Amino acid sequence: FWANVTLSFFSSRAQAGSCGLQLLIQTSAIPSKTKPFDFKISKEPSSLHNRLLQHDLEKNYSGRQDSTNFGSSSSITFPVLQRTAEEKILNSDRLTLERQKLTVCPVIDGEDHLRLLNFQHNFITRIQNISNLQHLVFLDLYDNQIEEISGLSTLRSLRVLLLGKNRIKKISNLENLKNLDVLDLHGNQISKIENINHLSELRVLNLARNLLSIVENLNGLDSLTELNLRHNQVSKDVDTLPRLQRLFLSFNNISSFEDILCLADSSSLSDITLDGNPIAQETWYKHTVLHHMMQLRQLDMKRITEEERRMASVAARKEEERKRESHKQSLLKEKKRLTICNIARQWEIQQNRIDLVASLNQDKDNQPCPINGSAAYVFPEESRSLDTILNSAVQGLSVLESHLVELEGDTLYLYGSGALECLDRNWSVQTAGTVVTVSFVFIEYDEIVQVLTKLKIKFPNSVHLKFKETNLVTLQQFNALAQLHRMEQLTVDPQGNPVVNFTLWKYYVLFRLNHFNLQKINGIEVTQDDVVMAERLFGILAYVASSELPRYRLLSSFGESRMKQFSYLLEGKGKKSGTGNEESSDNRRAGRESSARATLNYVTKDFHMEKLEEIKERKTFCQTYVKNLVKEAADIHMKNESLQKLWPQMFIELVRDAVIEIRNKNSYMKLSLQRITDQKQ
Repeated sequence: FWANVTLSFFSSRAQAGSCGLQLLIQTSAIPSKTKPFDFKISKEPSSLHNRLLQHDLEKNYSGRQDSTNFGSSSSITFPVLQRTAEEKILNSDRLTLERQKLTVCPVIDGEDHLRLLNFQHNFITRIQNISNLQHLVFLDLYDNQIEEISGLSTLRSLRVLLLGKNRIKKISNLENLKNLDVLDLHGNQISKIENINHLSELRVLNLARNLLSIVENLNGLDSLTELNLRHNQVSKDVDTLPRLQRLFLSFNNISSFEDILCLADSSSLSDITLDGNPIAQETWYKHTVLHHMMQLRQLDMKRITEEERRMASVAARKEEERKRESHKQSLLKEKKRLTICNIARQWEIQQNRIDLVASLNQDKDNQPCPINGSAAYVFPEESRSLDTILNSAVQGLSVLESHLVELEGDTLYLYGSGALECLDRNWSVQTAGTVVTVSFVFIEYDEIVQVLTKLKIKFPNSVHLKFKETNLVTLQQFNALAQLHRMEQLTVDPQGNPVVNFTLWKYYVLFRLNHFNLQKINGIEVTQDDVVMAERLFGILAYVASSELPRYRLLSSFGESRMKQFSYLLEGKGKKSGTGNEESSDNRRAGRESSARATLNYVTKDFHMEKLEEIKERKTFCQTYVKNLVKEAADIHMKNESLQKLWPQMFIELVRDAVIEIRNKNSYMKLSLQRITDQKQ
């Protein structure tokens, strides 16, 4: 029905424009309602009408206030419209007063049966003088200067209200228009949707070109089928409506599909426009919208074909897979971050434990002597065990992995001491061959030294080592890297490696690892001048250190493989015959330099402790052996002293017995012969 009404209205508007509908104003000062203006409608040329209307309005209504009420007793009056019988017969239920340069609504006398009223393209600032038109169903006030919705409370039959292109800032005073079917408020200054929840019969709502940023307060509009929000500032949270079929959201600030994802649940929505939004610039825009809103028939005013739906479905599945993979990668990154944080906490606790033990040992060494036989006072907090002190620091840590192994490109990252166990895995030849850089993080350097042999076997192409938070403290620790077969770059992060604070550490590395021909240290190219400076600084010191040690001490400080290498170096000096003195001297110098570097060895703390235990055992054995020797020597000495005391008496007895035996010569000879015979038998 209302479609027919709207069409007939625009048809009548065209007829009125063609015949030149005019208002003839009979002017007089009317103090009250008893003397109205006399308006007559004729079909004279429109130019005459415009001149008369403009002349009369300028003459009689200049300076009138917009707040003038109909029927007031003041001197401010309104024009009164009266149509001829012919016009009433031609357009009995409709009246068109567009483009009449009206600043106020005229009093429409004797037209209570009007159903359609048009005030388009005037200068009206306030809605008034139409409260008597209670049969009005269509009111058009498009393109005026109205600032407030008012004067409509008695129009309970109104079905279409057109207030577009005015100056309205707030939706109000629509409480009695419960039968309203179409509400057009586009082109105003409205910043909030409000006071329309009671319009349960409303089917069309036009709020385009306003200042809206949030779509809200639409509950209760159960009959709404078309909503126009073009050219606003809407960014998200578009409410769903049970019967909404057409939604126009062009030229807003919608940047993510999640902002309008709720619309995918609407089974009634068939047309939607999103062009002009940031989301429409995305490559996946159309495919994603069509995939999630299968019920759509038109998108951005273009009909959707079955082929487009099929392509959208395929593209959407690919996009979902991409997002799923991206989400998976995000989860892995977050897990990696949490794991590294956990490893860092454990490393920090371990370092604090080491520092605390060192501090306690130092305090123990510096403990004051008892005074007058009484021990120094110990606070209760200090009497707790070390584990008890550190338990509070361990509490609250997430139950996560204590180590992490990650292969990213050609770099193998090892976090935590447990990551060193990865060297015992069965790495494929292809995977192991791609590893060029090995990065150690939060791992004690002494633990790394123990796996360097495995490292060079597992990853033969690794030429770059990185150390971060590994407790590199002394220059001597770099000696352990000499057992690698190849290294071109070395990176030592200052974080957790105090050795970097030494000014000459790079030169020591260049000297000790001279056989590697290092290309970069901490990302800086190594020059020939650096190599020469390193040789000048540490060459003499290394030679003195090696030459002062006896050969057996040097050999005892190496392992079997290093011992053979060193023996070969020592035995190979000047061995070739037929060489001149100068050449022999050069060979001896080269041999000394090689042997000097070989003596610069590093013993880990664990190995040092094992050596100390071995030395302790040997010391105990030696002490026991020497103690037994001393005891045996003491016994021999005591026996010797006793013999010296008893020897004179024993000598006398021996002489006496000999004299007694040989006193009878014949008897002695017989006895001796008998003894000899007995011995032979």
